[in-house]
Amino acid sequence: MSGSLATGVALADQVRGRSRRFERVGPGGDPVAAAATSASPAVAPAAEHVDDAPAAGVVLDCGWGRLVFGQTYADQADVADVLRSEAAGARDICIYLDDPHVLVSRLPDELFIDPSLTFRLPLHGEGLAAPEIPGLRIRPLRDAQDAEDVNRIYAANSMVTAPVEVLVANAATDSFLHLVAENATGEIVGTITGVDHVAVFDDPDGGSSLWCLTVDFNAAPPGTGQALITELAARLVNRGRAYVDLSVLAENEGAIRLYERLGFYRVTALCVKRKNPINERLFLPAMPEGYDELNPYAQIVADEAMRRGIRVEVTDPTWGELRLTSGGRTILTRESLSELTSAVAMSRCDDKRVTRRILAQAGLSVPRGRTATGDGADAAFLAEVGGLVVKPARGEQGKGITVGVHTAEALRTAVELATRYCPEVLLEELRAGEDLRVVMIDHEVVAAAVRRPASIIGDGVHDIAELITRQSRRRAAATGGESRIPLDEMTREVVAEAGYTLTDILPEGELLIVRRTANLHTGGTIHDVTAELHPEIAEACVTASRALDIPVTGLDLLVPAAENPEHVFIEANERPGLANHEPQPTAERFVDLLFPGTRAPQRLWSPAGAASSGV
Repeated sequence: MSGSLATGVALADQVRGRSRRFERVGPGGDPVAAAATSASPAVAPAAEHVDDAPAAGVVLDCGWGRLVFGQTYADQADVADVLRSEAAGARDICIYLDDPHVLVSRLPDELFIDPSLTFRLPLHGEGLAAPEIPGLRIRPLRDAQDAEDVNRIYAANSMVTAPVEVLVANAATDSFLHLVAENATGEIVGTITGVDHVAVFDDPDGGSSLWCLTVDFNAAPPGTGQALITELAARLVNRGRAYVDLSVLAENEGAIRLYERLGFYRVTALCVKRKNPINERLFLPAMPEGYDELNPYAQIVADEAMRRGIRVEVTDPTWGELRLTSGGRTILTRESLSELTSAVAMSRCDDKRVTRRILAQAGLSVPRGRTATGDGADAAFLAEVGGLVVKPARGEQGKGITVGVHTAEALRTAVELATRYCPEVLLEELRAGEDLRVVMIDHEVVAAAVRRPASIIGDGVHDIAELITRQSRRRAAATGGESRIPLDEMTREVVAEAGYTLTDILPEGELLIVRRTANLHTGGTIHDVTAELHPEIAEACVTASRALDIPVTGLDLLVPAAENPEHVFIEANERPGLANHEPQPTAERFVDLLFPGTRAPQRLWSPAGAASSGV
C-alpha cells in the first residue's frame, strides 16, 4: 500500500505518541513497520508534495475516527486494509470511493455501506443568509477547554468523542476549520467541523466537506445549526472552494429539510464503514422486536448491552423491561432497575418518609418534615418553618408535588393535590438551593447534574404561550418525547407570579422560569456538574447509598452550588434515568455492574469526574 497522510494526521498522531508518517497497514489491518518492506515508501505529509498531482492513499485523523478519501486510492484492497486498522472506540469513514458496493460485496462480514445520503452546497453566488441570533458568536476552536466543551456536546448527542489534544492540534492546521458557537454568557452551545480537501490532498475539484454539526439542545438558541453552516460556508468561500459536502442519515428528515432549504442537493457519494460495535445500529438486519417502542431510559441500556455483544430481549416494551443474557448469566431489567436491587432496598426508596428516616439515622442532613394529619398540627408546622414542599409519600416524576406553600389555604390545596397520587402526604420544610441529582452505581458517584425548571427567553416578538410551545417542542425533540412543558394551571400561576400572562410579549433577552419544579418530564433541563461536585457531597452520597443498601440509585439533594459542601437530601430514586446524564458513562457503569466480565474498552475521551470503569 502506498499513501500519504495529511499534515493534520501527522500532527495528531505525534501527539498520541506514534508517528503515522512511517506506519503502514499489512494484511488483516495490523500495523507494519516501515522497515518491513523495501518496496514500501515512507509516508510523507501533504505539504511535501511538489507536483500538481493529488496525493495518493489519503487518510485524515479527525480524533473520533479517520476520514479515508476513497478517490485517492487506486486499489480497493488498500482501502480495506485501512478500514481494518480502525482503532477501538473510533468510527472511520471512507467516502468518495469508486464502486463502493464492489468492495463491500467482497467483505460483507467486515464492511457495510452506511445508510446515509450525501448532499452538496455549491460555494458561489451570494452565499447563505446568516440568521440573526442575539448574543451568538461563532469562532474557531482555540484550546483544550473548547475541545472539552465540544466533546460534551458530542457525548450528549450520542456521537463518538475525540481526544482533546487531537482536536486542538487539528484545529491549528489548514486542513480543518473547526468552529464553535458561543452564546452571550460565553458557553459553547454548538460545533461544526469543516475539512478542506485542497489543503488535505490538493483536491483538483476544489472541494471540502462538513462533519459533526451538532448543538447543545439545552442551551443553544434556535437557528444555531444554520448559523454554524453559514459561517463555515463563508470561510470556505474565502478560501476559494467550489463546494462543501455533508453526509446525513437517510432517516434524519428534519436535518435533510434544513439542508435542502439552504440550497444543498443530493449527489451520488456513498460512505463505507467497518462493522464495529459503535456502528451496530446501522448494519444489523433488525433490532430486537419491541426495541423501537422502548423509552430512552430503556433504550440506552439496550444499546450499551448490544454494543458489548450481550443478547437483548425486549420482554415488555411499554414497561421498559429487558432480558439481558451473556454466557450463562441472565438478568431482567426495567430501565436502571434490575434484579440486583432487593425488594427491601426498593421499598426504602419508594416511600419518601422511610428514605428520610434511614438517611437521618445514618447521620445525613434532611429537611424538617412530618406526615400530614389534616388538622391544626399541619398549619402549626407551616408557621414554624415558614414555607413547605408538599408531596405524596410515594410517587415519581414530580406528580402531585407543590413547592412554595406559605398559607393555610395553599396548604389545604396542596395536600388535596398530593392525595390524588397517594393517601399519605409528606410536609417538608422549604429549603433554598439548586436541585442536584447524583447517580450512584455500585456505591460510586457516576454522574452529578443540576436540574433546572423549564424556562424561556424572550425575543420581543412572540407571546409567552408561543415561546413555551416552541421550547416544549425543542425539549421533546431532544429527549425523544420524554420532556415537554405543560400549558397548565401551574404554568399559568408561575408566569403570573412573575407579573405576566401567557398572552404577554416577553422582552428580548429576558429569562422567565415557567415551572416550579425541575422535573425533566415537565420541561426541566439537566446540566452536568460531576467534575465540580464537592468531595463532602460525594462522600455523603456514598454513605446514603450504603445506608439504603441499594446498588443503583438517584439521590436528590438541594445545594447552594455543587462545588460547595452544604447540602440536604430530599429523595432517593430506585430507578434513576440514565439517559439524561451525558457525557457521563451511566449506561456503561450500569452494564458493568450487571456483567462485570464485559467491561467496555476505554473511550477516546472521558469527561472530567467520570467514575473509573476499572479498565
